[in-house]
Amino acid sequence: MPNAKSDLLQGTLDLLILTTLELEPMHGWGITQRIQQVSRDVLQVNQGSLYPALHRLEEQGFITAAWKRSENNRQAKYYELTKAGRKQLAEEKKNWVRLSCAVARIVGA
Repeated sequence: MPNAKSDLLQGTLDLLILTTLELEPMHGWGITQRIQQVSRDVLQVNQGSLYPALHRLEEQGFITAAWKRSENNRQAKYYELTKAGRKQLAEEKKNWVRLSCAVARIVGA
């Protein structure tokens, strides 16, 4: 059985990343921390999953990246949602609601 702390479907991870970046540009570590914090430690994204997802989202034009100084004065790559990314996020949220409602009906929640 999948472990929620380690196994996220690719599309779900993309949705979580886009949602996290909707608020403000963030570096990779900040994204993982925000997801973990908001999910109350249920979801933990490892770097081996995060960075390929960020690269893929950047290639698709949903996010952009730029090197900046972080809050602890280190160089970090910050990711930001693009206009296309905001449109994609709205679509993915709609699909997530439809899918999660269907699963809830099946499991009787």
